[in-house]
Parts: sequence; C-alpha cells; structure tokens
Amino acid sequence: MRLANIIRLLDCEILNNVTEDPEIESVGAADLMSDVLAFGGPGMILVTGLNSPQCVRTASVVGAAAVLIIRKRNVPETTIHLAQELEMPLIHARMSMYRACGILYREGLGDSLEEGKNFD
Repeated sequence: MRLANIIRLLDCEILNNVTEDPEIESVGAADLMSDVLAFGGPGMILVTGLNSPQCVRTASVVGAAAVLIIRKRNVPETTIHLAQELEMPLIHARMSMYRACGILYREGLGDSLEEGKNFD
C-alpha cells in the first residue's frame, strides 16, 4: 500500500516535505524503541505515540519507510526537522494506536514480524 493511501485512510497531517510516496509493506506499532530495533525492518511504517526525535532516528536505523505519530496534539519542531534531514516521511493522526492499526490491518497490511520470529 502506498503512503498516500494511508494518509487518506487515517486522515493524516503531513509534517514534513518528503516528495516520495513509498510502498508500505507492513506495520510496526510500539512506544518502546527497543521493540522497534528488535522487530522493525525495511518497508515498515512505524506507528508510535512518541513524538521525540528518537522515534524518527530509530525508524531510520531499521530502514522503516515512514513514521506515523498518533495520539499527540503537537509534534516538536526538532522531530520534524530530523525527519526532513533524514528524508523520512513523518505523518500525524489524532486517533488511538488501536484504531490506526485496526484500520491498516483491515486494509490488508500485516505486522512487521517476519515468519519464524517469535515473542520470546
């Protein structure tokens, strides 16, 4: 699914000026960046309630395609600036993580865990 479709589905605000419309292959939802480091990967959209620059940096480290910040009213300029610098699409939706992930799941996006990984 293209990022533009996700923006439309979730009625997202686009926070930075990235011109690409990446293909999103999976969804990873976490507020613990250690979980993102353990289970994140290329082609993933990171759905998080964190609005600090660390969520953008962590998404970049694992090769995520975009970051969706949920729940928060405001996203700091430092986070937006880092996303722009790293050319990481950064979007915002004012809804719960549960609802955002449910909508994306209903539209056919799976989780970011690869076959064979477990939660041990």
